[in-house]
Amino acid sequence: MCFKNRINFTFLVLCVLIFTRCGTTKPKVNNTTKSDSIMLVTTRVMNWQVDSIKKHGWRHAEGDWTNGALYAGLIAYANEMNDESLYSFLKQRVGEKLAYQLPTDSNRYHADYYCIGQLYTALYSKYKEPTMLADLTKLADNLWLQPHTESLLWVNKIARREWAWCDALFMAPPTLGLLSKVTGEQKYLDLSNQLWWKSTEYLYDKDEHLFYRDSRFFSQKETNGKKVFWSRGNGWVIAGMARLMETMPVNYPDRPKYNQLFKEMAQKIAALQQADGTWRTSLLDPDSYPSKETSGSSFFCFALAWGINNGLLAKNEYLPVVNKAWDALTKCVLPSGMLGYVQPIGNKAKAEIKATDTEVYGVGGFLLAGAEMLKIN
Repeated sequence: MCFKNRINFTFLVLCVLIFTRCGTTKPKVNNTTKSDSIMLVTTRVMNWQVDSIKKHGWRHAEGDWTNGALYAGLIAYANEMNDESLYSFLKQRVGEKLAYQLPTDSNRYHADYYCIGQLYTALYSKYKEPTMLADLTKLADNLWLQPHTESLLWVNKIARREWAWCDALFMAPPTLGLLSKVTGEQKYLDLSNQLWWKSTEYLYDKDEHLFYRDSRFFSQKETNGKKVFWSRGNGWVIAGMARLMETMPVNYPDRPKYNQLFKEMAQKIAALQQADGTWRTSLLDPDSYPSKETSGSSFFCFALAWGINNGLLAKNEYLPVVNKAWDALTKCVLPSGMLGYVQPIGNKAKAEIKATDTEVYGVGGFLLAGAEMLKIN
């Protein structure tokens, strides 16, 4: 082979090697970059929220449901990032301040008011201090003794006794499931299971595969004539279901029912994602509610990612939905790290959500989603 031909051959081989090398390493580089990006934005949001609490105090009482949802996200973040400082912060600034107590007034058995039990179980898992579970266990034992035979009709302050509204399915079932997991007492999971299906039988629309917020919405219609299904309300449900299932043995008798319900909801929710990657506050009438919204969207992103990671949802079908949702959510994070476009506290759809609207439960959902996104391979 002449010198010139040898050079040309060598050049060709080098080109093939370089092309092959780039082709095989590109996915790894992209995955690493994506993981770094997820960690970066999730950490920015977490830091902004914790710094805001340290500098300006709590927006709501430490034991409030709003913060209960935030704590779920902070714990998920701390576990994924091995962040010991967050555990210390939550132990000192929340658990110890509240002495791990729950309300003693008429709200004691209102699901919103024992959502914080999810934090208590997480702290117990780490520190193993019996006092962390004492009052929660007492409450759960009393719940176990109640007949739970009342109708879930939204009258007579039913929320103080039963899970009569869909938000409760994020607040209460994971709490009892986590308590069952850390204590080894299956009766708490069984109670959660019993009450989950009571609420589902009442609030779940088997045709639309979505949950009504409560009985007041059964006969209401949107401007376009469709039924009324609130985005964050359904986000509470499917995220709560994922968190409950995390505490449930794979051979639990009713596990197949949860799998089926989860898949039905996931398919419907994925089909309702809007072009910008988020979901509107009214799921079936997005044209009447044009603003994007991040609390419901965060819970959907978390739940769908969880479904992929746990083998319930086909990755090739749902990963594009999850990636699109996550990309949209990150675009709602302000330069400061504040998560915007969070619908304020309410129980139904709202037409206008602003970039400057934020709330701790929205951050909790975002952190849950970020932690779950990091697990996708």
